[in-house]
Amino acid sequence: MSERHSARTRARRIEVPDPSAGAGETTAAAQFVYLGRQPILDRDGAINAYELLFRAGAHNYAEIDCDTQATAQVVAHTIGGIGVQAVLGHHRGFVNIDRALLFNDIVHLMPPERFVLEILETVTFDAQLTRRLTELRRAGFQVALDDVSEPSDELIHVLPHTDIVKIDFLQTGRAALGELAAIVRSHGKTLLAEKVETRADFTLARELGFDLFQGYFFARPQVLTAPRSRSLRPGLLRLLALLSRDAGIGELEAELKLNPSVVVQLLRLVNSSAFGLGRNIASLREAIIATGTRQIARWAQLLLYADSGDLPWRADPLVQLAGTRSRFMELTASWLRPSDDKFADAAFMTGIFSLVHVVLDSTPRRVLEKLGLAPHIREAIVARTGELGALLRLAEVAGEGGDAASVAAAPEAPAGFAALTPDVLSELNLSAAAWFGAHVEETGG
Repeated sequence: MSERHSARTRARRIEVPDPSAGAGETTAAAQFVYLGRQPILDRDGAINAYELLFRAGAHNYAEIDCDTQATAQVVAHTIGGIGVQAVLGHHRGFVNIDRALLFNDIVHLMPPERFVLEILETVTFDAQLTRRLTELRRAGFQVALDDVSEPSDELIHVLPHTDIVKIDFLQTGRAALGELAAIVRSHGKTLLAEKVETRADFTLARELGFDLFQGYFFARPQVLTAPRSRSLRPGLLRLLALLSRDAGIGELEAELKLNPSVVVQLLRLVNSSAFGLGRNIASLREAIIATGTRQIARWAQLLLYADSGDLPWRADPLVQLAGTRSRFMELTASWLRPSDDKFADAAFMTGIFSLVHVVLDSTPRRVLEKLGLAPHIREAIVARTGELGALLRLAEVAGEGGDAASVAAAPEAPAGFAALTPDVLSELNLSAAAWFGAHVEETGG
């Protein structure tokens, strides 16, 4: 973790401006996710990769109490919060990783062609670990050894199980640099000079045959920022419980419907470079099938690791609104077309994603274009078109206690909507609220 113990530096923030400026750093930190990113350059001075660094806030330094949680948040923010493409472009990302996560299935959430596993200097190598590294390298991961500062028998033992060796230019005596570089080169490994802070260090590293370079001489870390998505620990725990007993798609779908925030994360996972499906998702069932239960389990575990203790969902009005709205739309769609499950599924998805732009502090069109939703769902939310758009207008009015029956009976309403009388709509609305409220009581959320 090359930058972890460095002095505090002035933050350079990009991506999303903070709309709550002046409300205090604690409030801002609760509303946004942060990620440090420091470039790693090649011998020509071009960006080769980025090291991804934990940041708890806009300040440009790390405050780490738990390496496992820090790494989990880095991965969650990169894949589910900001997005792999926005963070890395076409480059790779070096992620600091401790022993616990090396043996956790979570590591496979990261596409091996996009992420390098950077083994922390605190990790002890033994037979079990070397076997695990062999497995991960066979799966396509590259392994980087962090903070090497002196030749040793242990280094010789470890080199066959790594691909990249990061030599710390602040901690390594100049007399030892040549020997270290020669040892690493003789094993055919990539040499990376880290904590390079002067032109003299850069010149020396090039003369010694280093391949990659990182440090304040080139660039200080940037802090990337994006609005925070809300994670729901009770729902994640229930989801993991279902997955642990090989529950069917129907049960998983029912559970995910109760957790709008997790569904948003799932869609991002489906559309990450790990899958590259290149197709639109029109139902929650399709998202589950496209992702696979094992990947969903990994993602749920990662979100639990990364959980930062937001509002419990019984106290979160936006989560309640998304949950009851989406259920109301599903129930209404089923009432209108009792045998059309696809229509009900699409109605539920429309309800959930109708509020995503609020969570992400953006516009509906900008957010939904990135999620890979089916066009009829996207346009229902953005332009209120089609039957789904009409259902959404109905749900909005019903949720605000307005005259939803008048909306259903309006001349421009789709055929069949006029049958949604005040009594029917009242019953559907009550059923949606009861469904969500019952789950809150059951989980203690």
